[in-house]
Amino acid sequence: MLDENGGKLKTIAWSEICPWLAIFRTFRLAICFRILLLAAVAVLLTVLVWGVLNKVFAPDPDQTELAGPCAGFSWNAVTGAVPDEPGLPGTGRCPVISRQFGEPGVVRQYTNPLFGTWIQLSQPLLRCFHPNATGWDIFCLLIGGLASLAVWAYFGGAITRIAAVQIACGERVSLGDAMRYAFRKWPAYFVAPLVPLLGVVLSAVPVWLVGLLLNANVGVLPAALIWPLMLVAGMVMALLLLGLIFGWPLMWATISTEGTDSFDALSRSYAYVFQRPLQYLFYAIVAAAFGTISWILVSNFAAAVVALTNWAASWGCGTERIDAIAAGGETLGRIGYAGSMLILFWIGCVKLLAVGFLYGYFWTAVTVIYLLLRRDVDATEMDEVYLDADADEQTYGLPPMTTDDAGAPVIDDNK
Repeated sequence: MLDENGGKLKTIAWSEICPWLAIFRTFRLAICFRILLLAAVAVLLTVLVWGVLNKVFAPDPDQTELAGPCAGFSWNAVTGAVPDEPGLPGTGRCPVISRQFGEPGVVRQYTNPLFGTWIQLSQPLLRCFHPNATGWDIFCLLIGGLASLAVWAYFGGAITRIAAVQIACGERVSLGDAMRYAFRKWPAYFVAPLVPLLGVVLSAVPVWLVGLLLNANVGVLPAALIWPLMLVAGMVMALLLLGLIFGWPLMWATISTEGTDSFDALSRSYAYVFQRPLQYLFYAIVAAAFGTISWILVSNFAAAVVALTNWAASWGCGTERIDAIAAGGETLGRIGYAGSMLILFWIGCVKLLAVGFLYGYFWTAVTVIYLLLRRDVDATEMDEVYLDADADEQTYGLPPMTTDDAGAPVIDDNK
């Protein structure tokens, strides 16, 4: 290939021709220990929060599981996402939050780091619109959803901050800096998804009031006369929810990239979703496909760590002994049982870090998608990101100046 001067072009700027190739940088970033640790801690806190809420709001085992986690949602459910031995992936679902809000066999989310995690984190909102949801179910889901939002507003914000700075300008953000940034911006992360929900509630109130007229036969006709206005309110609610479901991850990427507030994050996310839906879909499909391959590698690596450790240990104690420990050690006496539980705990920590990759990849991929959509809509280069100014950094400038009797500028030694 020749340029306009007849010389050969030795390199091709693929990042300019195909900017979406930046999505393939997410794997290396998502497996760094900082992001794995943040995501794993957030998953563990989510498990604990929903476990407590399940005990408080759904103590009756016969009560509907719509309102909270099912009885089997526990530490074992989290670590069950990673097999004990490596192998080809099946069609098993990720149990981290997949059964958390739904009836058994209804919600089946597969272990896709993008689409699966996206749907799982959106479940509190989605289950509120279940046709069989009662007022109590919705109340419990709202409480659990707000608790999950509080957790992920902090840890998701820290992960997206690390990803934004690393991908945009190649600078490494320490774990402490990311956590401090997320702490300062936590109110913005937390409030941003709630603003559209407030709009939905305000639009639903007049429709609810008109619905009260439908209880009386004489009220059906007056309600029918103003029903077009009710349909307008329904359209507003549909648009708000559509933008929220597909745009809420972009809100946190906006705050982490731009250093802005909730309203700017809301404005940008809705604009990008509705102005570039096809590009958004394309980026999401590429990220989901790459994430699936990445998860196969990560889950099999974690399974290999567990399997090879057990294999090497079995040379000293035998396979039957390892199987007894893996079964919980109930036949090994009290001390043996305690030791078995501790071994299973350490194995669970390895699997928890692997599960953290699902969420770490989700937040890093969403950040890259935000940068791509910002480039498409606002023509902003992907290397532009808000960086905190160092408060302790010394600044330099001209010394204080004055003029002498002749009017010439001189340095003022008195200042």
